[in-house]
Amino acid sequence: MIQRFDVGPRLSEMAVHNGVVYLAGQIAEDATQGIAGQTQQVLGEIDALLARAGTDKSKILRAEIFIKDLQDFEAMNRVWDAWVPEGNAPPRATVQANLARPAWLIEIVVTAAV
Repeated sequence: MIQRFDVGPRLSEMAVHNGVVYLAGQIAEDATQGIAGQTQQVLGEIDALLARAGTDKSKILRAEIFIKDLQDFEAMNRVWDAWVPEGNAPPRATVQANLARPAWLIEIVVTAAV
């Protein structure tokens, strides 16, 4: 059985199957903020979605980070490092990408165990 959350016409924010949570790419609600603010917003959204699925960031299996400008890499990492639970840093990939909207600086996709 697949359980979907916040299903829209184009995508679901999250799906759970066989004890694994798959999140859609998360972006900042307030795109007027810089990379640190947008990263904090995105990580907050991830925390909230994982909590709804009955899990948390200590159970992340994989994170994929899409960042608009690699000049922001270090500032993004400072926020990420403060957020990741010690001893539970997940496998992660970070790539530079043109995001769907020009104001978005970061998008993060997470897969986690329940």
